[in-house]
Amino acid sequence: MVTKNLAKDPESACFSVMNRRDFLLRSSLMVSAGLLTRVPLQAQSAPPPAPPLVTVFRPLRRNTGIFTGRGGTIGWLVNAEALLAVDTQFPDTAAACLAGLPGRAGRTLDAVINTHHHRDHTSGNGVFLAAAKTLVAQTNVPKLQLAAAEKDGTVATQVFANETFSEVWRRALGDEIVTAQYHGPAHTSGDVIVHCERANVVHLGDLVFNRLYPVIDRPAGASIRHWITLLEEAAGTYPADAIYVFGHGNPKCGVTGERGDLLVFRDYLAGLLAHVEKEIAAGKPKDQIIALGNLPGFPDFHTPLPNRLGSNLGVAYDELTQAKG
Repeated sequence: MVTKNLAKDPESACFSVMNRRDFLLRSSLMVSAGLLTRVPLQAQSAPPPAPPLVTVFRPLRRNTGIFTGRGGTIGWLVNAEALLAVDTQFPDTAAACLAGLPGRAGRTLDAVINTHHHRDHTSGNGVFLAAAKTLVAQTNVPKLQLAAAEKDGTVATQVFANETFSEVWRRALGDEIVTAQYHGPAHTSGDVIVHCERANVVHLGDLVFNRLYPVIDRPAGASIRHWITLLEEAAGTYPADAIYVFGHGNPKCGVTGERGDLLVFRDYLAGLLAHVEKEIAAGKPKDQIIALGNLPGFPDFHTPLPNRLGSNLGVAYDELTQAKG
């Protein structure tokens, strides 16, 4: 595992990750086209070792920053009096985050917040909780986490929040005020927005997939219509210079952004519903509707693997037909 701290590295996270990914992609394409030097069959029989995982610490503003590794983006706050983490990824990357957290110096974290229950945001809970006073989540999150774990057979490995709230959790952490707020169902029925008020950094978890087709977890209570409303409200709530942190992003665009990025994602969700509604009105069955490869008007959202558009279209179909029923 390779860890980079961009406080000491002048490259942006997006630039350095893109260079590496571009190299790996081009290399794989060259291999498939037979353009790289041929090697003996014996050597070809063993797959090449996986490249080391690159983890990055990136400061944002006023003692806040993000950590990227594997899974949903981790947000952090480290000041002279307090420490906070938002989301926990997986055990290995959680350990890397704790070990390299700028300014931590072995101190106990005052709180860790889960933005929602998905395992790429909560699988490192045990690692973080061992070094934290409390693990916080919206009331629905432990229930959703348990239900998903029972389905996957992973209950024994789960670590659940030991402090929950229904609508708002707010604390003074050193010279920062942190608010976690629930705004109703969207990506799931347990998503919260975490705001470091004085830094004006807003962690949205998976409420924004920046230029990517999202996961829409209907079994966990997702609502596309309310997700659209939530994004519009969020775009109008925080100051104009807010830095937004996203759970996932297209490598070209990254996992931080501004108000306009929320509205682009809102437009995607609205376009998704409008497209499916039009197809339903034209009498097309669900299996034809979900076969679309790319939603017109949103070329940046498409990734070949995994292409989640079919799933998004299916959820939109179910939401619209259930509403009509």
